[in-house]
Amino acid sequence: MNSLFPNDTLQRIRSCGVIAVLVIDDAAHAVSLAKSLLAGGIDVMELTLRTDAAIESLRRIRSEVPEMMAGVGTILRADQIKVVADAGAAFGVAPGFSPGVVKSAQDQGLPFAPGILTPSEIEAAVELGCRELKIFPAQASGGMKYLGSISAPYNHLGLQYVPLGGINAANMVDYLRSPIVPAVGGSWIATRQLIAEQQWESIAANAKEARREVDRLREETQETI
Repeated sequence: MNSLFPNDTLQRIRSCGVIAVLVIDDAAHAVSLAKSLLAGGIDVMELTLRTDAAIESLRRIRSEVPEMMAGVGTILRADQIKVVADAGAAFGVAPGFSPGVVKSAQDQGLPFAPGILTPSEIEAAVELGCRELKIFPAQASGGMKYLGSISAPYNHLGLQYVPLGGINAANMVDYLRSPIVPAVGGSWIATRQLIAEQQWESIAANAKEARREVDRLREETQETI
């Protein structure tokens, strides 16, 4: 079974623990946004393809804030993969599972995590060589209890799941305690409104709070080993 994610990319995501999921309406905000997240200790982001500004935002971040690992989410069509890869995305994410999109990502050499919500979707993704999966919507489907149930038959495969949908500072640790969850993703750190209003200090503060929660959990885990 081949992973679509290189070890160094996975390690970077695991080290961060939180992926900031972003909707940017104006690419002029991209660099300031990336710097605000970095100031708070978050160095992995997912730029969603929900606006026309996403690709240009990616290009600017890659050029001016290279220390930020910037991926792209909401990839719905196979033809979007090349655009995303050419713009320099570190990885790609989708809300659902499309064999055509996965195969296109493989052809382009783009690390890609398809979205899953059922055992059948897990098996279909595994058949194509995926080992890193997005579970969406995580909270609405039953949270970590649900993920633990549907993932159990596949634990021997070493699959990793990144939960998105309803994740926030209050529940993120519930997921991160699990060894099958390298990181969570969420928009609460930098909401669309905060970005549009250029509330960089608030975004940095939210990032710091998330960073503290990740660090606190890891300290607790070390103490119990």
